[in-house]
Amino acid sequence: MSRAETVSAPVRPRPSWTLGLLRDELRTTFRRWRTLALLGVLAAVPVLVGIAVRIETGDGSSGGGGGGPAFVSQITNNGLFLVFTALAATLPFFLPMAVGVIAGDAVAGEAGAGTLRYLLVAPSGRTRLLLIKYATVMVFCLAATLVVAVSALAVGALLFPLGDLTTISGTRITFGEGLVRALLIALVVAASLLGVAALGLFVSTLTNSGIAAMATTVGLLITVQILDQIPQLHALHPYLFSHYWLSFADLMREPVHWEDLTKNLGLQALYAAVFGSAAWARFTTKDVTA
Repeated sequence: MSRAETVSAPVRPRPSWTLGLLRDELRTTFRRWRTLALLGVLAAVPVLVGIAVRIETGDGSSGGGGGGPAFVSQITNNGLFLVFTALAATLPFFLPMAVGVIAGDAVAGEAGAGTLRYLLVAPSGRTRLLLIKYATVMVFCLAATLVVAVSALAVGALLFPLGDLTTISGTRITFGEGLVRALLIALVVAASLLGVAALGLFVSTLTNSGIAAMATTVGLLITVQILDQIPQLHALHPYLFSHYWLSFADLMREPVHWEDLTKNLGLQALYAAVFGSAAWARFTTKDVTA
């Protein structure tokens, strides 16, 4: 190869460069005050739930007499159930809202701040940059879910007894097995947010305003949740990304019921593929001026 051909050859980003860009993206995302505030709110939810149950059962009552997640009535017997209750309480709105904010701002925030054009100057390529953005949102999904779970476990251990627990099916499992199932539930909940993450990323490629992208994503989330509660639209429900979210409770059965769990994960993969492809098609053809 001649010297001229060497000079004119396109610069291909090395894997180490890609990992460095991902590391920088993660550092930037998790250092923002908005991200820290969202994680703080998520960590506070189990604290509020635990204190509320503790106050309600302070007179010796069993609690959980009203509505709410099925795990609530078991918290006073075993603090590990606060993990399941907190995840059930945050999954319908708080967790997906936080993910929607981060995903909606992923591309539009860079464009609004005028930094997107400079990111594309580096030898990353639009596809690689978009994948890094989505990977960052996926990491946030996992981090947000673990923040809720760890906070709930700490509060549950502080306010309630820990030990062997009874599954929804009525069988007894050890505390160690309960911790394993709690971890599996947290992973399933994190995976349940991948559809919202892809939707938010797609919306983020449609505008240069981070606030507009975040508001639109959260608005779509609320709309889907409303549609999922209308009985007349029951034929549409199995195709809504939120319909099988609470199927993680089936991991607390003995034996585990996998049908709704697999439907949920398959639906999230479908949404991620559809809206991820739409985001790629939009972003790779978008005229970036900011």
